[in-house]
Amino acid sequence: METATTPEVTIARRAPETVMRLSRLGSFHQSRLSFMRVLLRRLRQEGWRYERRHFDIDARGVGVAVYTMHGPDRAYSLVAFGHDLPPEARSDRVIATAWDATFTLFDGIPEASDIARLGAEIPLQEAGRVSARELSVSRANRSVRLFDHVVTALAAGHQPDADLVAGVGYVMRTTAVYGSGKLGAADRETIAMRPEFTPPFQVEMLTVWLIRAFVLDLVEEMARKRAPKTATVIAPDLRRMIGIGNSTGLGMAPFLISHPILFNNWIMAREEALARVRAIALPDPARIARFSAILARARRAVALWQSDHPVQIARLADLTEDLGRLAAHLEGADLATPLGWDALWRWGAAHLHEEGQEMLVSLLLEPHGDLVDGLACCMAADEDAGFTIDGAMSVGRLRAILGDVYGWARDLDWQAAEAQARTWYVSAAKQEPRLGETLHEDLSAYEQPLAPGRDAMRLEVALRDLPEDAPIAGVLLAHPEHRHSVRRAQIAARHSYAEIRDNTIGANLMPIDMLRAKLSFFGAGYFDPRSDRWVRINMFRGAPFPHELHDLPEDDWAYPPREASA
Repeated sequence: METATTPEVTIARRAPETVMRLSRLGSFHQSRLSFMRVLLRRLRQEGWRYERRHFDIDARGVGVAVYTMHGPDRAYSLVAFGHDLPPEARSDRVIATAWDATFTLFDGIPEASDIARLGAEIPLQEAGRVSARELSVSRANRSVRLFDHVVTALAAGHQPDADLVAGVGYVMRTTAVYGSGKLGAADRETIAMRPEFTPPFQVEMLTVWLIRAFVLDLVEEMARKRAPKTATVIAPDLRRMIGIGNSTGLGMAPFLISHPILFNNWIMAREEALARVRAIALPDPARIARFSAILARARRAVALWQSDHPVQIARLADLTEDLGRLAAHLEGADLATPLGWDALWRWGAAHLHEEGQEMLVSLLLEPHGDLVDGLACCMAADEDAGFTIDGAMSVGRLRAILGDVYGWARDLDWQAAEAQARTWYVSAAKQEPRLGETLHEDLSAYEQPLAPGRDAMRLEVALRDLPEDAPIAGVLLAHPEHRHSVRRAQIAARHSYAEIRDNTIGANLMPIDMLRAKLSFFGAGYFDPRSDRWVRINMFRGAPFPHELHDLPEDDWAYPPREASA
């Protein structure tokens, strides 16, 4: 058994100026603290029960199904609608108007009247309206490469090609999972105090997990309806290798800037988890063996990870090299020595790329669920409670905060075109964030406050000639345009990881770094950027299905257990 942290051993969390750079955030991987894994651990530990209440799907994949999870106090039901969509009508664009399947997560167990109502509204998605009984609204499209192949193979009594399954990884991908009041659905505040939804994004994760169950049932049912005498089902191990794809675009990126306290809590939990593992006085041999086994499985996962984007290709090359180097290092390293985990981390920080270092964070957490899983309860934030600006704060104190949090911004020439090459704004048509090119279009009248570094420097200029002991209230009375910067600075002074320490409007900005950071906390993997502004991912790949939740080892699904060609 490992010896826990002793009073003489203190390992500090990594510094914000190290962690909160965009290239590092864009190298994050899923971990034990990712929300998908938090969800499935809770469902298993609390004995949630699965029921497929209704399933009426024809050979074309058209119909309706209801999947219910029964918990200790409440039940939640995915209501799924299958559609027959012509290939030419299929699109991942947010402006699409038709999909292969549409969904909602219902609060409770729907009656026939609810299903009828939802059948008229859910297929319309943003053109429809739902009620406070609905917690999320979603839609998905079939994979061109895999969906028909799986149905055809099963109908003929064969298993799908394992290599093709490994290469694609999903038979459907969602194009949106809306919650928190979208389209009339329940507001977050109405369910946030329910224990099962206290951690972030649990409604959305439950929705996607049940969608995955529906999709695999769908292809098997279509095969059975097509050839009832010969059809078979997917072998369980291969079935679990199929996740749910997702196409995520630019609209998600500003979330990390707009929710500084929440983002701080995510990063803080992850950094605290790493510090706890590094501070273990004497690693346990059984956990060392577990770490080595997970590393081998992680290498298989990276071998499955494919991308055509040049940035991700380079990162995958770095990661493959890093994991090989880490495996070679373990052959000669003795981790069962005082502070062995810390020694491994320090070796990784010196010898691995950012991709490898951040994968090492995730790998170090794997054998230590008892030490780190409880931190999931610290990852929520009641940002709706508001934050009151401290007008009595002195100009001198505010200057010090700006230097500490935004010191990196002082090194940039904010008059240079490349420093302010982009402008964040909201599309009037879709009411979603967009990123404009400053040199080609004047969007200043529509700009969103998503450039904290530049705005902090503008605030610093406004403070330049003021006495140190002057209260900041006077500054804001004269210059109310700086209120948001003062607010952000005061938040960052209390929450170390609240602020991204990079230019979010520069010419070199890669919005996919912000997307990947957020999606890694969801638990997504196999990131495949399609440009610098949108990415495809895979969710719940390897996870148990609802009917398997209590039969398989707990939380042992995030890395594939077998070779890709098995």
